[in-house]
Amino acid sequence: MMFRRGFILFLPRLVGLLVVACCSMSIVYMLACTPKSDNQQLALPRVHSPTVKEGYEAILQEREEQHRNYIISLKKQIAQLKAELQGRTEQLKNMQNQYLDSLDIWLDHSNPEKAQANLLAFLRSQVDKAEVHSGVKLSTEYAAVPFESFTLQKVYQLETGLTRHPEEKPVRKDKRDELMEVIELAVGSLNKPEGASKAKPRVYTTSDFVEGIYRTEKNKGTLYELTFKGDTKHQFKKIVLFRPFGPVMKVKNENVNMADTLINVIVPLAKRASKFRQFMQNFREMGIQQDGRIHLTVVYFGKEQMNEVKSILENTSKSANFKNFTFIHLNEEFSRGKGLDVGARFWKGNNVVLFFCDVDIYFTAEFLNSCRLNTQPGKKVFYPVLFSQYNPSIIYGHHDSIPSLEQQLIIKKETGFWRDFGFGMTCQYRSDFINIGGFDLDIKGWGGEDVHLYRKYLHSNLIVIRTPVRGLFHLWHEKQCLDELTPEQYKMCMQSKAMNEASHGQLGMLVFKQEIETHLHRQKLSSKKT
Repeated sequence: MMFRRGFILFLPRLVGLLVVACCSMSIVYMLACTPKSDNQQLALPRVHSPTVKEGYEAILQEREEQHRNYIISLKKQIAQLKAELQGRTEQLKNMQNQYLDSLDIWLDHSNPEKAQANLLAFLRSQVDKAEVHSGVKLSTEYAAVPFESFTLQKVYQLETGLTRHPEEKPVRKDKRDELMEVIELAVGSLNKPEGASKAKPRVYTTSDFVEGIYRTEKNKGTLYELTFKGDTKHQFKKIVLFRPFGPVMKVKNENVNMADTLINVIVPLAKRASKFRQFMQNFREMGIQQDGRIHLTVVYFGKEQMNEVKSILENTSKSANFKNFTFIHLNEEFSRGKGLDVGARFWKGNNVVLFFCDVDIYFTAEFLNSCRLNTQPGKKVFYPVLFSQYNPSIIYGHHDSIPSLEQQLIIKKETGFWRDFGFGMTCQYRSDFINIGGFDLDIKGWGGEDVHLYRKYLHSNLIVIRTPVRGLFHLWHEKQCLDELTPEQYKMCMQSKAMNEASHGQLGMLVFKQEIETHLHRQKLSSKKT
């Protein structure tokens, strides 16, 4: 009875709750399904609208109008893109035509007057593009092209390398002739009469030249600013000259097939079996496995360690199935020039590229191709500037361990230098070596023979290609300068030894090592006190 009475009392409340829930759901449904405003969505025709059919037609018309406008907008965008593309195409064509015209300015003999006018216009445009009348905005401080200064006797230069000095007489004939030509042109310009003055003009000479500065922008030309003495102590005359570079001209277009071009690597050697083992690892990987068009000639002096060297050579031959090698034994005192000369003349096959190499050299397969591409019988010899490695124990002294050899071969200021005073590693055809007279066999021991051969080529009609190469490294080794060397040879050997150890900054750290350690010790003590 009590349960029934409770249920009867609870029933009205339950009905009330159900009514409230139904109302809430109706409100939510109406909010969710109510059509949006006109600018977002077209309203469906109401039941009380004039005609349901007319309402739907109006909606369809409006939708059609929207689609039509959208299609018109897309067509306009496509037309604009086409016009822009056509404009860019025309611009590119004009640039190509200008470039082709500049190539043909000197080659077109059908209309000499037009060619001359075009050339003059091009040279004037070079002056306008260069920093002659106004400067240009540069991205960083390193983008600025520095000037070098000069007087009648000396040139003061920033890019010195190891064979050039901060101050020097212009040794190269082209540089000497260039600067003298500029000074004489400036003197001639100063001596030209200005206006109709009856006063006797002053005559300038090269002795009035005070100083000049010049710089070359590789794609524009060379700017010269020259200062001369004026009429009084504090007066000067300034002449600005510009030598514009002409348009690029196509000189040659040829296919070069190096598939059958063999390189004979000639290595003179005495003792140093451990170094030869390291050399053969490099030779096997780069010469035999990657390149494959190579011959090795080893000219060995003396008998000490000879059997070990022969064993290394024979083991490589067996394991790599390599038969293209020659071993020549000379039972006499080591002479690098003699060894290379004997190795070159021993070859009995067709004309071959000779690569004169040392046992402490590391080369890549890319370098071997450079060796082929930069030599031509009767025409060109190749004198690469190799990258010389500093002493790894100094470079990596602060590391836990010295990296592997391959990881050390990085071209950076801290790891080595371009060996621009060395001429020992060279590529040339055997016929050119024989015709030039080979090495001077009177030179004994270390150094001198390579420079002598280099000078022979310079004095000939052959083109000498001298350039830094990224695939040729001189591996560091402790250098011994023997007492038997002549004073000049000993001096060269010691200079080479000093250059080999470390960079200027690294040597400085060694010199001031005690001061640095003292400073660090003081810093530790002061930090403990605080």
